[in-house]
Amino acid sequence: MPVIITFLSLALLLIFLSFVTVQQGTVAVITVFGKYKRILTPGLSMKIPFIEKVYKKISIQNRSVELGFQAVTIDQANVNFTAMLLYAVINQNEESIKNVAFKFVDDKNLMQALVRSIEGSVRAFVATKKQSEVLSLRRDIVEAVKEQLDVMLEEWGYHLIDLQLNDITFDEEVMRSMAKVVASNNLKAAAENEGQALLITRTKAAEAEGNFIKISATAEKEAAQMRGQGIALFREEVARGMAEAAKQMKESNLDTSLILFSMWTEAVKNFAEQGNGNIIFLDGSVEGMDKTMKQMLALSTRENAKK
Repeated sequence: MPVIITFLSLALLLIFLSFVTVQQGTVAVITVFGKYKRILTPGLSMKIPFIEKVYKKISIQNRSVELGFQAVTIDQANVNFTAMLLYAVINQNEESIKNVAFKFVDDKNLMQALVRSIEGSVRAFVATKKQSEVLSLRRDIVEAVKEQLDVMLEEWGYHLIDLQLNDITFDEEVMRSMAKVVASNNLKAAAENEGQALLITRTKAAEAEGNFIKISATAEKEAAQMRGQGIALFREEVARGMAEAAKQMKESNLDTSLILFSMWTEAVKNFAEQGNGNIIFLDGSVEGMDKTMKQMLALSTRENAKK
């Protein structure tokens, strides 16, 4: 009876050891006496107890790791990087799984090699650039790293899905100097913009003043022409009226010089009424009046001759 129980116990143990459960998102590597034998996919599988051994269970899911490191630019500026690395097993092919299982002793050594390779690629790229260029080359840095690592990672059974440079900073002294450069560039740009605005304002003001002067000159010219035309019309009407009056006086056998005398006295009257207190000197002698009368008579004669 004890033998039977022992036998049944061994049988149950063998059956129990014959089954292997592989979780979703992983594969199991089976070895026989230390040599690779086969791969078990997710689910319940069987193996030969005590002969086949689960060497390693490998996750085929995406993995991520954060890392921080420092690089030096060509102009000797220290650049601090904070990055997020996303990688995974390249595929579930047997060769790829064998590389993942046996290339490195453990995941710690894999991670160390992967991180150092990325740091070396970034440092090599940054070493050829100036500090002023690094911030604008984030995408170029990522592409350069992926290009260099793709072949190497494929040999390890992995591929780099993404590398995100979350933060790029410089030493405090460099940051202060960069801030001063940015501030000076902003001041320069502001001064240039202010100068351009002032130039535009003054140009527009000059154009407006020029247009105003042009319009004023045109208006003054037209006004002068109209005043000249008014004076000419006034003189024409005066001459016509004097001629008509002289004609009527001749027909009445009267001296036409009375017209001129009347105009003289009317002018003196206007001087007195509209002089506004100003002193006006007139030659009131008989000779002076006679001279003035002759001048006005000559003017009237000349106007009649023009008619």
